This record gives sequence, structure tokens and C-alpha cells, in this order.
Amino acid sequence: MAHSMVGVIFSNIHDENVPELSRHRTMASIPFGGRYRLIDFALSNMVNSGITTVGIVTKNNYQSLIDHLGSGKDWDLARKDGGIILLPPYSDETDTPYTTRLEALKSITGFLNHRNEDYVVISDCDGIAHMNIADVVKYHEEKGADITMVYHEETDVESSYYITLSPDETGRIKGLKINPKLNGKKFNLYVNVMVMSREFLINTIQDAVTRGLVSFGRDILTKNVDTLKIYGYAFKGFYANVSSVQKYYEYSMALLKKEVRDELFGARDIYTKVRDSAPSKYNDDATVVNSLISDGCVIDGTVENCILFRGVKIGKGSVVKNSIIMQDTVIGDGAHLDCVITDKNVVIRDRRNLAGCEVLPYFVAKGRMI
Repeated sequence: MAHSMVGVIFSNIHDENVPELSRHRTMASIPFGGRYRLIDFALSNMVNSGITTVGIVTKNNYQSLIDHLGSGKDWDLARKDGGIILLPPYSDETDTPYTTRLEALKSITGFLNHRNEDYVVISDCDGIAHMNIADVVKYHEEKGADITMVYHEETDVESSYYITLSPDETGRIKGLKINPKLNGKKFNLYVNVMVMSREFLINTIQDAVTRGLVSFGRDILTKNVDTLKIYGYAFKGFYANVSSVQKYYEYSMALLKKEVRDELFGARDIYTKVRDSAPSKYNDDATVVNSLISDGCVIDGTVENCILFRGVKIGKGSVVKNSIIMQDTVIGDGAHLDCVITDKNVVIRDRRNLAGCEVLPYFVAKGRMI
């Protein structure tokens, strides 16, 4: 099945959900878990399932994403034929960037037409999961589906745009709603991973263009749920939907639980850009409790229930608790931080006290000095 799938990843679609973290980067390149970016999960799921060609649909702020992906060698995608292919936000027919998913798909029809794989796997970057894409494609084939949408049972969502699915006993979707009122009940959330045949997708895009349609969700999915064979694939594993900075904090803190780490990183590798950094250094006064510490850190103070990215420095007498400290942040002596998220290259000067709470972490923007 390895040769029959091509991947398409949208890097910018959900930027508005976490404006604090996507102001200088795409959703795809938001750091997560100490050494990863959000795109690493979608990309690794595809690579682990045998996909060797992945088109990355870009729009803006993607310099950080380009730096992270490089040639694709860290995902074994540095290839003469295929590999990682960055797709521009506009087609040959227009110089205006896309505004909807359907317009984005229209802009990459040239890429799709030049491929020969049987199936297209479409994924966004707002979801964190360890998913076997090959199982989804197998399910798609067994059901003879036109479209297979992956869903996960949830009780709440904070995204500004989401889709809920209602499958029957065979798995066929009989109801598909966009942004319904949830009322605290369990529901099946579409996790923005979809499978369909390449020819079907191309024909669907061409038909939508001739009819002047603008929304893939509203004009194609919801209006054709009774005529198309749309099936739902139930994903049962750990799934994190990064729909706000609060959810980003919540799911980051979940990594401090062993069972979550084992499920997310245990069975198959999650690949990322490799850096040859020095090991972290714990000086005589350092105290570290229940934390994920990346390489290149220097710790002189106390770190408790935290995630430290590469190159972080914690000064003497400083106490950092329940916080996410991103790459190359420097925290001076005698500082106290609790429930704080610092973006990259932040400087917290001596004796500063910063605190948020679990539902509203205190965020420090990239490059700021406090």
C-alpha cells in the first residue's frame, strides 16, 4: 500500500485558533513537547504508514516551517522523486492566496494531476495523535467509500470551526454538522484527517469550481451526505485538539503523565528535526521534579512540573513551576514563574514574578524581555 497514497498537509488552516503562538509562524510549526513541532505528528503518521510524497500547503508566515522541514531527511523524505513538496497558496491562474479549504485544494490540482497514487490522505496540523493511516485507508477500501473521515469521541471543543459526525451501525455518516451547539454531551469530532481517491478528489474540485462553490465543508460534505458514501473511522487513541492557547497548555502538561507519553511516542517514532546540542547541565543547586528537559539546558534553580525546550537557562534561586519554557529562553536569578508559557528567545530578568493559572496561563511573546 506504500506506493498508493500521497499526503497533503494544511499548515495554516487553523492559525486563528492560537493567535498568540501563530503570530510569527504557521500552526504547523508551533513548538510542542520540548523538541517537536505540531506538523511532526501528521507527517510522522504518514511516513510510518508508508507515504513517501507529502505536499505541504502553505499560506503565510512559513519561514519557520521551511527551516524546520529542511530537505525532509529527518523524516526520510529527502528524495529525488516525491518527498516533501511545499505548495504555494495560489494556483497558476491567480496570484491571490486562498481563503477557504476548497480554494486551497483548487490551487494544488496541478500537484494532484502529476501524481499517480490511488489515494490522497488530507490532514491538518491542529491535532496531536499517533495514528496508523494505513488502517484508515484499508477501512476506506473495505467500505467502498467515496470519503472516509476520521473522528474521535469528545465532550468539548473550543475551535471556531469544527465538524461533528453521526455514523450509523455500519460506519456510514448519516449526519454531519458544522459548529453545532454541544450542551456538554459526548459527540464525534472530526479530527481533520480524511481519505479519498485521487481521481475522486480531482473530479470533486473541478465540479465545485464549475458550480461556483466556495466551502468544502458546507457545499460538498453537508449538502451531499445522503448521496456520497461518506464513512467515519473511529480513532480510539489519545487525541489532542489544539484549539486555543489554553488547550495547548492543557495538552502540553498532559505529557508529564507517563501513560500519555507511552501512547503518543511508544509504538512508532515521531520524527523531528535533529540538532546536535550539548547535554543539559544540572548545577549543584538545581532541583528538577516531574519535568521534560530538552538538550542544551543549564539549570541552577528549581524546576517542577515543567516542559523546557532546547537551550533554556534557569538562574540561581529561581523557581519555575507548571510552565512551558520554549527554546533559548533565559530566566535570571531569583525569579518565580507559575503557569507561564514563554515563546522562543524570551528573557526574564532577575527577581521577576510571573503567574497565570491552569485555565489562563500567562503568555510571553517571542523575543520579549521582562
